[in-house]
Amino acid sequence: MEGLLDFVLRDILTRVGGIDRCVSEFIRITDQLLPERVFTRIVPELNSGGRTFAGVPVRAQLLGSDPVCLAENAARLAGLGPAGIDLNFGCPANVVNRHGGGAALLDEPETILAIVSAVRRAVPAHMPVSAKMRLGYNDDSRALDCALAIADGGADELVVHARTKKQAYKPPAYWERIADIRAVVRIPVVANGEIWTLADAHLCRQASGCDMLMIGRGAVADPGLGLAIKVSMQGLASAPAPAASVPGISWLQLVPLLADFWHIVCTRLDSRARAGRLKQWLNFLRRRFPEAETAYQTLKTINDPALIDVWLAGVLQARLASGECQRSAGPEMVYGESLSA
Repeated sequence: MEGLLDFVLRDILTRVGGIDRCVSEFIRITDQLLPERVFTRIVPELNSGGRTFAGVPVRAQLLGSDPVCLAENAARLAGLGPAGIDLNFGCPANVVNRHGGGAALLDEPETILAIVSAVRRAVPAHMPVSAKMRLGYNDDSRALDCALAIADGGADELVVHARTKKQAYKPPAYWERIADIRAVVRIPVVANGEIWTLADAHLCRQASGCDMLMIGRGAVADPGLGLAIKVSMQGLASAPAPAASVPGISWLQLVPLLADFWHIVCTRLDSRARAGRLKQWLNFLRRRFPEAETAYQTLKTINDPALIDVWLAGVLQARLASGECQRSAGPEMVYGESLSA
């Protein structure tokens, strides 16, 4: 999720709980060995043991189509200590696909096999290598071939976004096709795509047969979703816990995290990008929180950080006046590009 789920949101979302692992936005590999500073710029968690501030491990994701160059970069990246290396065979962006990366490779399972095999050989045996794919490019006729190529190449885990490149992000996601993939590969499979609510998560598990879920946009829109999924599913022998008994996160609990987000944005990002990043997150949050809609409408024409500081101070003051001063807390959870839940 380039330009959205970066290290700032990984930091904030993993503080809520419920996320077991994160995957970085992709690092584009073309025809050269990248210097270490490129990896640490995109994945600054490499400077803190490959974990977020909350202690959640982060796998660094590579995207490219040259097996040799990917392997060389994976070896250098492995030396920086990520929690693992992930390979992107799912990005649907046209600018990526035109250069033979992301989902474009789903028409070339033989290239996928070569990439995964080369990267697996290039990194230490103890370091996990995973991959993310969609069901295909224009259709899903080669989904099983691609999944087998990833598994046969030595990947330790496979994440499947249950749509083709052509289907992009248009509902629905075809979770039942993930079950078909699980039937032919012998590595763990993680289900991904169109998981916005706790109900979606249960339906996805039922249709895919997967115990592990990856959430991306759903976690950005509802930072408590991962925690709700994990609590609902923990220790369940038969039926999930009712939604009413599952903890989530309220707007008042979210406000301090918005303040932390804004502080990190203001200290780590270029001044011209700061207001846009806050509004980008609020735009997602208004799907879940009516208060975020009000905030978005208030700030959508404001770009002066000083004015945003004033607005945020008022929101924090209102929270204090309400007497709601506790943040959400709970057990840890799975991902990020995706966050895995």
